[in-house]
Amino acid sequence: MTAPALRRGLDILELLIDEDEGLRVPDITQRLDLPRATAHELVNTLADRGYVTVSKESGRVTLGVKALRLGAGYERGLDLASVGRECAAVVAAQCGETVQVVVRDGSFAVFIVRIDSTHSVRLVSQVGSRLPASCTAGGKVLLSALPAAELSALIPDDAHLERMTPNSITTRQRLDADLDAIRTRGWGEEFCESNDHVTCVAAPVYDRLGDCVAAMSISIPVLRWDKADRPRYVELVRAGAAEMSRRLGGPDGAAH
Repeated sequence: MTAPALRRGLDILELLIDEDEGLRVPDITQRLDLPRATAHELVNTLADRGYVTVSKESGRVTLGVKALRLGAGYERGLDLASVGRECAAVVAAQCGETVQVVVRDGSFAVFIVRIDSTHSVRLVSQVGSRLPASCTAGGKVLLSALPAAELSALIPDDAHLERMTPNSITTRQRLDADLDAIRTRGWGEEFCESNDHVTCVAAPVYDRLGDCVAAMSISIPVLRWDKADRPRYVELVRAGAAEMSRRLGGPDGAAH
């Protein structure tokens, strides 16, 4: 079952896609076989929400800023996945470990790219899986980029954060200390906070507006982890995130 009014509104938007100079309401009425009053009501609603613009001089209806933002959002999603996959593959080839790209959905980190390790013992995860952002290096990188008010609205000061392992951060106070460190040094880490057997380093990815839209991470099983190797992993993930940022039109992630 579909909603007739919504379907008709979408019909108008789709009709305007190929009309560079727009259409007048009578044209829309005729092409879509709509009652005149219904066409006016739908156009006024779309205009009120910013999805179309109605010229006061000509009366022509054209696509508005909100429609442009929808297209940009779709394009950005494609860019993150495709560019992320290519950049993560380069980093994975250099380190031999699992490399992932995550985005934030509320207080969760969502994995949109995973390039598997070449080792037989490796991280087991799936694209599309969600973990508490406070338990992952990439998720904490994304949280660190939020304005203070937005972070507090998302995770209140008295929040009890989900514990996935004995090492998971469970208080805002501990989380704030970690996020401050990330902001200072430009990269994040976690040691067995989401998985008892895995440690991870991550770096931010920026878009053309300079917003942190994703994070790239390298995950290393504890049995292969040597603290002396951490600088090399950090360098690799920051370089990979910087290249991904560059390809998205953003600033150099490693130097942001």
